[in-house]
Amino acid sequence: MNVYDSQRMADVAGREGYEETTEVEDADLVILNTCHIRERASEKIFSELGKLRRLKAARARRGLATTLVVAGCVAQAEGEEIRRRQPAVDLVVGPQNYHRLPQLLRDRPQGAGAIETEFPVENKFDHLPPTPARTIRARGATAFVTVQEGCDKFCAFCVVPYTRGGEASRPLGAILDEIARLTGAGVGEITLIGQNVNAYRGRDAAGRESDLAALLAAAAEIPGVSRLRYATSHPNDMSDALIAAHRDNPKLAPYLHLPIQAGSDRILAAMNRKHRARDYLDIVARVRRARPDIALSSDFIVGFPGETDADFRDTLAVVREVGFASAYAFTYSPRPGTPAADRDGQVDDAVKTERLAELFALLDKQRLAFNRSLVGRRLDVLFDKPGRRVGQIVGRSPYMQSVYAEGDADGIGAMARVEIVGAAAISLTGRIVAPASCAEVQIA
Repeated sequence: MNVYDSQRMADVAGREGYEETTEVEDADLVILNTCHIRERASEKIFSELGKLRRLKAARARRGLATTLVVAGCVAQAEGEEIRRRQPAVDLVVGPQNYHRLPQLLRDRPQGAGAIETEFPVENKFDHLPPTPARTIRARGATAFVTVQEGCDKFCAFCVVPYTRGGEASRPLGAILDEIARLTGAGVGEITLIGQNVNAYRGRDAAGRESDLAALLAAAAEIPGVSRLRYATSHPNDMSDALIAAHRDNPKLAPYLHLPIQAGSDRILAAMNRKHRARDYLDIVARVRRARPDIALSSDFIVGFPGETDADFRDTLAVVREVGFASAYAFTYSPRPGTPAADRDGQVDDAVKTERLAELFALLDKQRLAFNRSLVGRRLDVLFDKPGRRVGQIVGRSPYMQSVYAEGDADGIGAMARVEIVGAAAISLTGRIVAPASCAEVQIA
């Protein structure tokens, strides 16, 4: 979501005459797009702002003006704190307002940072400019498309409902038009994204409601789409139709990121997840019946307030039963304003760190086993960038691993059939044997 938002802000700035630069020292406009999920990320922003304040002063001595903007979820949640701690910031803008950047930059009071974090009446997507074809081509053969924003779940640890608002879905036609523009410029792989993407309930031109399975089916019909993915999902929105899509939609990748967060029913209830561990395991079983080779990924929070050793063992038991191809795990980080932040039973940091290490060891073992199970198979890989050394290119497998192979730079942007010859902890190596079995993608 943050990658997509950053790209769209760049599109908005581009309409005002700005061009992207890879050197911050050359930037007349610097936008920090921020995430509020973890405390460490939030503190890192203030450290970065200190560096940018010094850069802004150095540029001023050379007669160059620098506009410094903080955007995203930290901006939404901590606008006044940002202005108090870092007066060099010219504008603070929440994630629902970045389409208004040009106006906000023109209207901001001179000499004082402006804060724009109200939820606007208008839909930002209705006001965002189309991404130019040359920019799409420069960004590569894969792209994100936001289809849904916000969350109605109110998990006790999460700030998203407060920073992104309630669940809202884009119209079906607008999403399909955006995908068609991307594929028309050479993009082959589309990832549909949202805070709860499988809660998608967009309207078609006739006003009828479409769910994510229907959106995926329509997207698969667009010329140039070779592969579809979606993220991130909530177990309670994993419908029968969406599970069936993994069986019936040939463009839908055999990969599902489905966070559970914990394996203890007691902790899941304290998190307000509104599902039990057995509910999650039942979904996994149904998905695997629909698509036996699917790669499963998840999120875990270790050390949630009140978590005991027995609760943590329940999480390990779920991990062992599922067998994940990949996963993300974090120690619990209190977020101001969330229900869990001030609860009794906060777990000691040393205990959280120890539990996280044990969980990582199990997840890493499962990931390596899954990767090794692919050795000898032939997979369609969409190559999207140079590898670590000359003569090597890298792309993504259907199961989301990085795949390294010998190949010319001309192969970047193309999908090829690759025989997997080696597996490491987080990547695969392969040998290109033929063009992909599905339609080839080529960046013009």
